[in-house]
Amino acid sequence: MSKITPCIWYDGAAEEAANFYVTLLPDSRVDRVVKSPIDNPSGPAGQVLVVEFTLAGQAFMGLNGGPIFPQTEAVSFMILTEDQAETDRLWNAIVGNGGQESACGWCKDRWGVSWQITPRRLMEFYSDPDPARTRAAFQAMMTMKKIEIAALEAAADAAG
Repeated sequence: MSKITPCIWYDGAAEEAANFYVTLLPDSRVDRVVKSPIDNPSGPAGQVLVVEFTLAGQAFMGLNGGPIFPQTEAVSFMILTEDQAETDRLWNAIVGNGGQESACGWCKDRWGVSWQITPRRLMEFYSDPDPARTRAAFQAMMTMKKIEIAALEAAADAAG
């Protein structure tokens, strides 16, 4: 385990969530499932308490802590995608597995964890030397749920 590991709080679904997440990206796996040795505030002895998993080489921990702390958008996981196919695949996997769409490339999974499915091309527009192209791409993004790279390109091209 790395020195700093993000811990995601779940209400009993840490193992289910981790098993889903590791299907999304290469270099991902469930590393360890730890069951509680005693009864605790979040459940009885023998229940899954902690799940250690790796997503795209980054260590995470899922904690079945109970209903006290629900997920919020204050923390999200950004995945930089290489093209529209990868953007679509990840978006559809998360939203299609009981998640929900939000705005500007954000979505939530069925456990309430927020994700930003962000094409690298969108990030490149932020450093475009032509401010009109940057503004146009940003304005186009603001109208989207899932980011559509071709629409960003068209908006930028029309402006510059």
